[in-house]
Amino acid sequence: MIGITTTLFGINLSYHRNLSHRSFKLPKYLEYLFAYFGLLALQGDPIFWVSTHRYHHKFADKDEDPHSPIQGFWFSHISWIFNYNKILHEGGYYKNVADLKKQFYYRFLQKTIVFHVLLLPVLLYKFGGFPFIVWGMGVRTTVTYHSTFMVNSICHIWGHQAWNTGDLSKNNWFVGLFAFGEGWHNNHHAFEFSARHGLEWWQIDMTWYIIQLLERVGLATDVKLPSETLKQKMLNSNNF
Repeated sequence: MIGITTTLFGINLSYHRNLSHRSFKLPKYLEYLFAYFGLLALQGDPIFWVSTHRYHHKFADKDEDPHSPIQGFWFSHISWIFNYNKILHEGGYYKNVADLKKQFYYRFLQKTIVFHVLLLPVLLYKFGGFPFIVWGMGVRTTVTYHSTFMVNSICHIWGHQAWNTGDLSKNNWFVGLFAFGEGWHNNHHAFEFSARHGLEWWQIDMTWYIIQLLERVGLATDVKLPSETLKQKMLNSNNF
């Protein structure tokens, strides 16, 4: 559970809300630590993940979207990852992540990701033998992979669309619970900049609770949230 929780926050808090959307700021040492947790989820280095995600928002549920269910459920859920070269080519080869590419740390992770991926199972085996491999690699990565994949697939097919975002994004309570708040996906597409995805009190968002805690102790700053005025304006646009 520790490994699953750590890497889920690495993806959700770091890769997604902090790096992709700049929803809040962290001290560099903490930003880099959470990003490394994301790397251990084995979903790619930060530059690749963030570039792909920004590309997804730019072309959400259009032909250029790297993982939209308009090309089929299983494509959006998992088979899109085998389309790596197409993603890079159509995404302009990381032209949308200049903010990360200018930082040595992220370039270093990009160039050395294979080393980190291979080192992890070696360390797990050293400290816990084969059971640690099964739980630390097999179970952990399966859970974290499908947490992310369900957002890409299920949350663009099934659920409730509270906001007219011009795409297929949905709020799905089950994915919201399973993926630590990422399932409130229509909220996210409506307010991409928001550090909080579960905008209602009953929309459980574990990632937001951690960001909120970091803010209260002075570690997270410039935390972005949609104003009530902006939410009302968005609601009014739903009626047209």
